[in-house]
Amino acid sequence: MSVPVLSNAVARRIFLEKHGLALRPSGPGKGADLKAVIDDLGFVQLDSVNTFARAHDLILWSRRQQYRPKALQHLLHRDRQVFEHWTHDAATIPMESFAHWRLRFARDAVRMEQRWTEWRRGDFVAKIDDVLRQISDHGCCTSGQVGTNESRGSGGWWDWHPSKTALEYLWRSGQVSVVRRDGFTKVYDLTERVIPAEHLNRRHHTEETIEWCCAGALDRLGFATSGELAAFWDHVTPAEAKAWCAAALADQRIIAVDIAGVDGKLRRSFAWPDLMDATIAAPVPRLRILSPFDPALRDRKRAERLFGFYYRIEIFVPAPKRQYGYYVFPVIEGDRMIGRIDMKREDGVLVVRAFWPEAGVRMGTGRLAALHKELMRAAQFGGCGDMRFAEGWIQAAK
Repeated sequence: MSVPVLSNAVARRIFLEKHGLALRPSGPGKGADLKAVIDDLGFVQLDSVNTFARAHDLILWSRRQQYRPKALQHLLHRDRQVFEHWTHDAATIPMESFAHWRLRFARDAVRMEQRWTEWRRGDFVAKIDDVLRQISDHGCCTSGQVGTNESRGSGGWWDWHPSKTALEYLWRSGQVSVVRRDGFTKVYDLTERVIPAEHLNRRHHTEETIEWCCAGALDRLGFATSGELAAFWDHVTPAEAKAWCAAALADQRIIAVDIAGVDGKLRRSFAWPDLMDATIAAPVPRLRILSPFDPALRDRKRAERLFGFYYRIEIFVPAPKRQYGYYVFPVIEGDRMIGRIDMKREDGVLVVRAFWPEAGVRMGTGRLAALHKELMRAAQFGGCGDMRFAEGWIQAAK
């Protein structure tokens, strides 16, 4: 039987629709509406870099431009509709997913016990009970409030003192949870005092969680290889995702499909059978500034195949060797990545240093006006009362 082919144009439409970037970014951006956005995405990555706005806030603002950061804090701290934990990085996750994180807790605990004892400073295992007792007896705490009598290292993740390592172990293994953040500092409490009972007491077999992970990832990606399904939550192993795909294919629950890249090359993937019959409208021609950690760009290789957009964060690249800048934001228009922009918030002013259009993108009057409007919206979101543009800020394509 021949394998159906999904054209690059249709693949882009499906991918952007699944990632909440096909419609206008309208809606209240708070409460149930905001929770629905996070449900649709599966999770929202957290990041501390704040040159303009934190990654999670910009991800949500790109989809709901009435969103403001307090709305996410309300979901986490007041309403307990989401919780914080780990996917491939720290993330905000729908509370309904908590029971499936128990597989992650168990697997992370084994990995940490095996690896951290080899290279972490001091014996963190000996501090676990002390940290648990401190939280149980005295209430929630930050990492700075444990092990106060222990010598402090550099502060880097590779040089935590034993009690801070123990606290991280307790969080990663699910014994404590983030109850709130003070600024960007995590505040921890016992998990049973944070997670609502209906989610805390639910249990799933490993096979159920593997099914949930793979099916949920395919729902949110539209089409994927087994490796991409495994990487989505970073819960299941590549072997488990591969076995799930083989079984689902044999049961005719999923189909094989070839996805055309921007260069015309085909990549064998899997999809739900109804994908080929779906009618997906073209995304609205809205220009948006995205977070470098946007879900649509998190898999850099996938973004490059679908959109021809090569993007890397250059935070850790020495300044003279950077191609663009320290923290440069991708810019999308409709279903096309049109460039990247270097901007930052500085003393209440949005400073725009440079914009680099992608090859073949013409910055005519209309597109420049659309970019300026988006920058004005971004300035308002970021609390900037004014904008300042560097001389010659429109650069030549690289």
